[in-house]
Amino acid sequence: MKLAFLYQSIRQKKVILNPLSDISKPVKDELKTFESIFKNTVKSKISLVDLIASYILKQKGKKIRPLLALLSAKACGGVNERTYRGAALVELLHTATLVHDDVVDNADKRRGLPSINAVWKNKIAVLMGDYLLARGLLISVENKDYDFLEVMTNTVKRMSEGELLQIQKTRKLDIDFETYFRIISDKTASLFQTCCIIGAQSATDNTAIRTAMNDFGEMLGIAFQIRDDILDYGTSSKLFGKPIGGDIKEKKITLPLIYALNLVGKSERAKIKGLIKNSTKKSNLNEVIDFVIEKGGLAYAENIAYQYGEKAKHNLLLLPDSDAKKALLKLVDFVTNRAN
Repeated sequence: MKLAFLYQSIRQKKVILNPLSDISKPVKDELKTFESIFKNTVKSKISLVDLIASYILKQKGKKIRPLLALLSAKACGGVNERTYRGAALVELLHTATLVHDDVVDNADKRRGLPSINAVWKNKIAVLMGDYLLARGLLISVENKDYDFLEVMTNTVKRMSEGELLQIQKTRKLDIDFETYFRIISDKTASLFQTCCIIGAQSATDNTAIRTAMNDFGEMLGIAFQIRDDILDYGTSSKLFGKPIGGDIKEKKITLPLIYALNLVGKSERAKIKGLIKNSTKKSNLNEVIDFVIEKGGLAYAENIAYQYGEKAKHNLLLLPDSDAKKALLKLVDFVTNRAN
């Protein structure tokens, strides 16, 4: 694991992050308003639902998605009541998917706390995820935000298809570059797109700006997922809380590994896939990680993430200069360089 440690040291020296607290300054007051609205959104007259909702609110995440919706709106014209509803909608969907994912993955932790399924079991967790999604859709229906509904239902479809495609391909360990980008575009980037387009829809009728923000969100989401895949190889310290090799143990073939596998012959490729199938054994896991690093898989993936980040920034050229636009540019750097 010497190579893994060396690469980790290089990354930690190289990374200069814009903390989210700095990035969020242009919408600092709006975020406080959003948090209050979101708390009211998840409340229920059913005591069990209200208890679980309160527990979810304690699981402090980065809140990148509502931040993205608010910054997008402010950069495109201004935050208004529709923006807050849109931000709540995307955060409800995101939270619902996390609750469902923990059930599927049999995860017992979420953001440092026991997961919903670990505390209340799977049936209640699934139903709670359904409740959160329904609340978001209902808010849009009640306020006649039909444009939001159209975007969101397509996103749910894409996220589901992406997840199912990944499961299908994981069984045979045969994910190629084209399939990988389709999966992460549907699974991850689609929700980033949704945040940006909903923010833009709430603030402007300009079709060109809306399209630019849609494309910005997609490029940002792809960069975000590639960076997430890099982190799985131990490029960050355990202090950041991301377990090393989690994707490999789950037989997920991500960009660093795809690149490395494409550099070797059939026999070595078969050997590495054999190690992946038995990656619960620590020595096998370590050998796969070393293989990817030695073949330049992490460096390659990092470069691709950077390219998508630059593509994201390019889409912001259409927007007038503002503090919100500057924050979106900083957010791209944060996403592509984050350590957790």
